[in-house]
Amino acid sequence: MVEQRIKHYQTGTFVVGNRLLDPEQRSIQARMERSNTLTSGHRACQGCGEALGARYTLDAAMRATGGKLIAANATGCLEVFSTPFPESSWQLPWIHSLFGNAPAVATGVAAALKVKGRDDIRVVGQAGDGGTVDIGFACLSGMFERGDDVLFVCYDNEAYMNTGVQRSGATPPAARTANTKPVGDEPGNVFGQGKNVPLIAMAHEIPYVATATVAEPRDLEAKVERAMEFRGPRYIHVFVPCPLGWGSASRDTIRLARLVKETGLFPVFEAEHGGVVAVSKIRRRVPVTDYLKLQRRYAHLFGESPRTDVIERLQAGADRNIERFGLLATEDEGATLPGVATDLAGESVDEPLRPVDTEAESNLMRLLSETHGSPR
Repeated sequence: MVEQRIKHYQTGTFVVGNRLLDPEQRSIQARMERSNTLTSGHRACQGCGEALGARYTLDAAMRATGGKLIAANATGCLEVFSTPFPESSWQLPWIHSLFGNAPAVATGVAAALKVKGRDDIRVVGQAGDGGTVDIGFACLSGMFERGDDVLFVCYDNEAYMNTGVQRSGATPPAARTANTKPVGDEPGNVFGQGKNVPLIAMAHEIPYVATATVAEPRDLEAKVERAMEFRGPRYIHVFVPCPLGWGSASRDTIRLARLVKETGLFPVFEAEHGGVVAVSKIRRRVPVTDYLKLQRRYAHLFGESPRTDVIERLQAGADRNIERFGLLATEDEGATLPGVATDLAGESVDEPLRPVDTEAESNLMRLLSETHGSPR
């Protein structure tokens, strides 16, 4: 199932989606009855992919459950920018958990509802990649193996952004973070570490697993609604670019989310009971350099002595994903249709890398570490 047949447009703050379409063709974000579950007043950075991901996800979940939904939210960027005491941008029953126990808290809520006989109210747990892939990993696996009736959503921005841009188990190889600096021969984060949580979730053979990006809101919304058709543990992994931590332009958030799929670096698929049932095809395959060059966390790969060896390893990883999941579209699947899926506002993807002020970069990383401290 791929639900992205019509392009999604956003103009300004309040106009989301193309409201000239027939109502049944509009995304949830473009419909008058949407719940605005994450509403205005939050303090996310400009271009924050996580804010978009949470907004799409929770509005879709509210629609699927008729508004009968409770959310458990781990500590992290999403919690911090949406609930500065005594304010909140959430318009649903919402519980703040610790950094590492959001799956357990969500499980407890689901268990309490079961005891009360309230099977009409559903539960969503949500966290960033730190609270999912690292700190909350044991609780998440326990939730899967026990069969708890919870949909858990990971908003993956590939590092601990709230505490100063430190490496997480979801940080990709060669990326620069506060504690994976490209020093000497080191290309940034090392290859061969980290966890692929969607595949780990599939290994538990839970009812439903999916990946999605904020570049395709209809696809994400459809997957959330599909997840709510199942009972038991479900997992959705959402790719959400972070302009601050990645050193990318805020205007490029959707562009990066589209490129990561079109390169093959982030396979977009669905799985049920341990087996892949659908993949989102790549219509216009692009090299990984088109994605990397838009982010200063990879700037060290394109300096005076380009690290072509590292880039080739990253390309090999993307190629492996393409082969493993069968991601390339055929002619019948739209491979020959006109248009470039990664072209936004007429800009060329092959633009020169923005120069990096290394002193300013070092000062920024030092300031973030002093301000936020280290992840615990």
